[in-house]
Amino acid sequence: MVRDRDRSPEETAVDPAAEARRLEHDFDPVRPGETFTSAHEEFAELRPRCPLARSQEYGGFWAALGYDEVLSVITDIEHFTTSRQNAVPAFAFTGVRPPLHLDPPEHMAYRRVINQFFIPPRMRALEPRVRAVAVRLLEPLLEQRTVDVCKQYAHVFPAHVFAEFFNLAPETSEEIKRVSGTYVDAIQVLDHATVKSLSGRLYEIAQEIIDARTGGAFDPADDLTAALLAARYEGGPLPAPMVLGCVRQLIVTGMVAPSVFTGTMFVHLSRDPELQDLLRAQPHRIPAAVEEFLRLYSPYRGMARTAREDVVLSGELVRQHDPIALVYTSANRDEKVFPDGDSFVLDRPNIDRHISFGRGTHSCPGAPLARMMMRLTLEEFLARSSSFRVTEEPEMAVWAEWGTRSVPLEIIAG
Repeated sequence: MVRDRDRSPEETAVDPAAEARRLEHDFDPVRPGETFTSAHEEFAELRPRCPLARSQEYGGFWAALGYDEVLSVITDIEHFTTSRQNAVPAFAFTGVRPPLHLDPPEHMAYRRVINQFFIPPRMRALEPRVRAVAVRLLEPLLEQRTVDVCKQYAHVFPAHVFAEFFNLAPETSEEIKRVSGTYVDAIQVLDHATVKSLSGRLYEIAQEIIDARTGGAFDPADDLTAALLAARYEGGPLPAPMVLGCVRQLIVTGMVAPSVFTGTMFVHLSRDPELQDLLRAQPHRIPAAVEEFLRLYSPYRGMARTAREDVVLSGELVRQHDPIALVYTSANRDEKVFPDGDSFVLDRPNIDRHISFGRGTHSCPGAPLARMMMRLTLEEFLARSSSFRVTEEPEMAVWAEWGTRSVPLEIIAG
């Protein structure tokens, strides 16, 4: 923990230096022209001197850049909450969406149901269907000489996987992907009117999914939405508005990160043909490679917590209601935890310490499915190609995600 035990918030409450610090601007999260390396270079420069950095964008917020700082915030539920502002920039204008918007113990009524759909037996049962989706989407691309692996695969794959996981019609899942993509773009430019409008459409889709499951048409043992409807908490069903918010949260959360993360793996492998060849020859090492890719290219930098009260963190006075962005993108390269943190190290000894999926109360329940999607993508792509290379500079996503939006590849088929 890096909470300052030597000074209380009361002792620093009237400190002019602490107030002046709140007006400083250590970095600009919306600076144009981000490249594949620029954000990591900036975070590497900032971490040693201000592991809890300050930005005046998005109304002003703190950014936890150091590993210890991020871990301290996400595990200290006494002083930090997700129920007020859980993302930078703020965009939750249209209702409570469990479990993310709830703190313990209320959130467990929803997590308990969700967690059961990501246990190993369910993932093993789902894997052949996810692999079939990957093969169906990859095979026509591999017949082409040049493709954009993001636009033609990474932006499509999650929607098809969600159709399988949530028992949705493909066209419903594809609409969710289209709407959620535009929704995220609107968040990034603070277009609140569009955010609210598209969020409303996502709520409508969630309600349509719920309506299709009323009357027992879907088995709660096999369908997550039906399981939420069947769940009991404190002697009764989960409140209908909260189930709606939960389904609304679930159908969007897993769409964005795989879309921006997949392309980064291909950029790295394009620049490291020896690693390409190694993973082709030894596909059993692909899971370890995926884990190191997750550490090295963590796609999240805008998830957040809000201070419940004044608290001193790493020597900084964080005021009550101040949002703190959890910059996993930076924390997972912190040299204090991961020596040579900017380099890819296959079979890194302490890889289990990375926090790409968070930690503790609000860790990502869908991590097993995300890992499966990335592993199967590499297994099937590498098995069907001899080599590939990036032909143009990748187009990068902007805050709050980190990753690629366009990666043109030239492929040599296997």
